[in-house]
Amino acid sequence: MLIKRNPNGIDLPFASEITPRAIFESRRAFIQKIALGSIAGGALLEMATREAFAATTAAQKLVATANPAYVVLDKPTSYKDATTYNNFYEFGTDKESPSRYAAAMKTRPWTLTIEGEVKKPMTLDIDSLLKLAPLEERIYRLRCVEGWSMVIPWSGYSLAELIKKVEPTSNAKYVEFVTAEDKEAMHGLRRAVLDWPYVEGLRIDEANHPLTLLTLGMYGEVLPNQNGAPVRVIVPWKYGFKSAKSIVKIRFVRDQPRTAWNLAAPREYGFYSNVNPQVDHPRWSQASERRIGEDGLFAKKRPTLMFNGYNQVASLYTGMDLKKFF
Repeated sequence: MLIKRNPNGIDLPFASEITPRAIFESRRAFIQKIALGSIAGGALLEMATREAFAATTAAQKLVATANPAYVVLDKPTSYKDATTYNNFYEFGTDKESPSRYAAAMKTRPWTLTIEGEVKKPMTLDIDSLLKLAPLEERIYRLRCVEGWSMVIPWSGYSLAELIKKVEPTSNAKYVEFVTAEDKEAMHGLRRAVLDWPYVEGLRIDEANHPLTLLTLGMYGEVLPNQNGAPVRVIVPWKYGFKSAKSIVKIRFVRDQPRTAWNLAAPREYGFYSNVNPQVDHPRWSQASERRIGEDGLFAKKRPTLMFNGYNQVASLYTGMDLKKFF
C-alpha cells in the first residue's frame, strides 16, 4: 500500500483509506478496510464496557470533524484500555484507581480562568470553551515516561486558538497549567506524593504550536473523569505527565513554572520532558516502549521515536542541548 507522507513528519492515509466515521464510532477503532458487521467478541466487550462507563459518568457525544493532518496510522488503543489504565495520582497511584474513583468528581459547573501576562484575562465555562473554536478530532500517540504508550482519538482545538483570545503581552514567556484540587472527590490528595495542586508548564512557543491540543473529548465523547475531564491539554511530543488534566487555571508568566514532577524529582523529570530515546530515565531506558493493548508480556517492544514521531517540533529546540534540557 502506498502511504502519503506529510513533509512535517506525520504519515497520512488517502481519503479513500479512511474508515467512515459511522463505522469508527460504532467500533472505536481506526482499522482500515474493516468489514461491516464483523464485530468480534472483544469489540462487543469493549462496547459493553463503554456503556457501563456512560452510565456512571454521564458520557455524552461530542461532535468533532476529523482533521487528516493529525492522524497516525497506528492502530488506536481500545476505549477500555484507554479509560482503565491511567496515571492520575489525585485519585491514587495505581493505574486502576482513576477509573474506580474519578466518577465522584463533579465536572459541571466548571470554570477555566486565564490570567497573568495577558491583555484580556477571562474566565470561561465549559460551554464557552466548546464554542470557542471548531472541534477537531485528532489521533495522537501518547508516550508515558514509565515506558508505555497509547494511540487515542482526541477532540478539541489547538491551544493557540485560546491564546489568541487573551492576547499575551511581551512579558509572557511561559504558560502554567493549574489543575483541580477537589479534596472531597480526590482521595489521593491525602497523600503527599506531590505538591498539590498539580502544576505543569510549557514555553509559550510550545503552547502555541498547532499540535498542542486544548482537549475536551476522546473517542467521540466528552472526556471521562479519569482521563482529565472536563478540559485538559495534550502535548503529544512530550511524555504524558506534561499533558495536564482537569485544568482550572492557565497563567501566562515571565519565569519558568515550578512544575509538580520537576519539583518532586528534578533528576528524573526535567521541565521539557521531550520524548527522547537517547536520554534515559535514571532508573530505566527510554529507548523502547510497550503499546498498551497490543503487546503481550513477551512481545518485542517497539523503538521509541524522537519527539514521539512528531518531528515538526524539532525547530522549537534548535541549538538546545536536549540531554541537558531534558
